[in-house]
Amino acid sequence: MTEKPKHLLDSVSESPKRPPEVPKTASEYISADEEEQQQQVSMSPNPGNGIQRYLVAIEYIGTRFSGSQHQPNCRTVVGALKEAFRKFIGQPVSICCSSRTDAGVHAVSNVCHIDVQRISKRKPGEVLPPHEPNVVRRAVNHFLQRNEGDIMVIDVRCVPADFHARFKAQERTYFYRLLSGPEPLSIFEKDRAWHVPEELDIPSMQEACKVLVGHHDFSSFRAAGCQAKSPIRTLDELNVTEVVSTPYFPSLIERRQENLTKADVCASSNKPENDLPLRSIEGASDYNGATVLGFGARRRHRCFVITARARSFLYHQIRLMLSLGYHMT
Repeated sequence: MTEKPKHLLDSVSESPKRPPEVPKTASEYISADEEEQQQQVSMSPNPGNGIQRYLVAIEYIGTRFSGSQHQPNCRTVVGALKEAFRKFIGQPVSICCSSRTDAGVHAVSNVCHIDVQRISKRKPGEVLPPHEPNVVRRAVNHFLQRNEGDIMVIDVRCVPADFHARFKAQERTYFYRLLSGPEPLSIFEKDRAWHVPEELDIPSMQEACKVLVGHHDFSSFRAAGCQAKSPIRTLDELNVTEVVSTPYFPSLIERRQENLTKADVCASSNKPENDLPLRSIEGASDYNGATVLGFGARRRHRCFVITARARSFLYHQIRLMLSLGYHMT
């Protein structure tokens, strides 16, 4: 998950509380219209000519990409993947992604289908049996890592010639990470989270999520550049969850406190230490109950993940929902 502030919420008025941008920390999947599935027919390769269609799952950090789709004179996800496949098999390939992502958007699992014909390098023109999926994954990753190293193939499988990654997709999911707190954002979280200095009203946000789930006209959350024929969408899931802020490295005080807690519980319950859950302790407290941090220690932000799941979304639909939700808190 995450977003480059290139096309930021133009339809939402400015507010003093509004952070300067919606950053690149959630995994955004922008889907095609369901109507297109009925109008477009995938180009199925001929099974008799040795072409194998692979379903490929990829993850990438979108910071240095100008989006997923091919653009002239820009570094894109599809462009990097095409170049790695070209070096592997020695010829160009076509790639169709299930979901398009904007510049700066990360993906934990975006999938695409790729047609590959294995031609003998010793005998040009001779068609060989297709590579095994594991061979494809290892070889393509070898060439990807020799480049920027910010994209990786995580899974490969063979699929029928008429399988289409875009139109067969059952659902897409956005993840937005919000870090709440007045402290400056850690450099380890740069381009990974949206920093909100104010305290968020999470119960109100959760109530708003319940209202938006279901089959609705989402015209109010439709960006100006949206090309969808209908604003009607079905939102299957929308929720806000607090999670442990990452990256997390326990301090000396936390490690000592954790060891003491484990020892006490083990003594009282006779359970082996390894069976105890790891607990996060913020730090020691003074006599007034205020948290005391050692020199060089950073006070953590509260971390929230907003999850949105549906078969398809309008252009910038979730981005606009998130902005409105923040203004209302």
